[in-house]
Amino acid sequence: DKTYRGTVSVREALQRSLNIPAVAVLDSVGPAQLMARLRRAGVQARLSGRSAPGLAIGLGGVGVSLHDLVTVYAAVARGGEPIALRERAGEAPETKSHRVLSAEAAWQVADILASVPTPDGTRNESLAFKTGTSYGYRDAWAVGFDGQHVLGVWIGRPDGGSARGVLGIETAAPVLFEAFSRLKPVPTPLALPPDGVLTVSHAELPTPLKHFRHPAMSMRNGKAEPQIVFPPNGATLDLTAGGNTFAPLTVKIRNGAPPFTWLADGEPLQVSRFDREVSFDPSGRGYVSISVIDRSGQAARTKVFVE
Repeated sequence: DKTYRGTVSVREALQRSLNIPAVAVLDSVGPAQLMARLRRAGVQARLSGRSAPGLAIGLGGVGVSLHDLVTVYAAVARGGEPIALRERAGEAPETKSHRVLSAEAAWQVADILASVPTPDGTRNESLAFKTGTSYGYRDAWAVGFDGQHVLGVWIGRPDGGSARGVLGIETAAPVLFEAFSRLKPVPTPLALPPDGVLTVSHAELPTPLKHFRHPAMSMRNGKAEPQIVFPPNGATLDLTAGGNTFAPLTVKIRNGAPPFTWLADGEPLQVSRFDREVSFDPSGRGYVSISVIDRSGQAARTKVFVE
């Protein structure tokens, strides 16, 4: 929009559909990961003229039907659990086994979308929604959900031609809100946050979580990023101490700026530690993902198998 906004939060970037933050985050995650999550939801995404997805898919550079788009938002509305849409009332829902998002991530996305500014003349009562306009004004869409229903609206030309001036927020979103008002007098409240969700202000966040950092940045302020020197990624560790008990798993790092935040499978182990190693008791046999984040937000990760 030819406006420099400076540093923005992830919440503001998503609500305002800012392209640069979206591309930066997708570049960090990887386009293939996004495509894999879409497939988990049951989406038949189509790429034009290329075999591998690129960063353009984060800005609409992928073919998705309205049916599939509603399917994705249904998964977010269900706390990250995908479900196939039903063609008729009374049909048994077909659930899928692989999550699209964690329950915590899905709730965060829903909470952000519940605060999107609404079209003029409408009210947002427990309704999370997002709009979009495709290149060349060929498609204007809006998808929204409350605690019970998901609705999708598409406006465009049947021949796929340009309909200049047709915008998602101005044309599709009012139809979405009108449809919800006809479906029920008051939207069903959205789900409460699941256990483990951080619902604090930005100022109260741990330092490593306050600023997004692209993983390609290997140095910050002249300091090398932390590296996990033990255990190495992909290692198999025999920690059997007898019976169903296990010896502690010790993790060691080098580089990075303390204090460090340690996590195992996404759960905090130690916060604000200056030590360069930490020990913890694994929950049992299987894979364990270990992460450490330093003061400047630089991170290192490793995944091992405990037997």
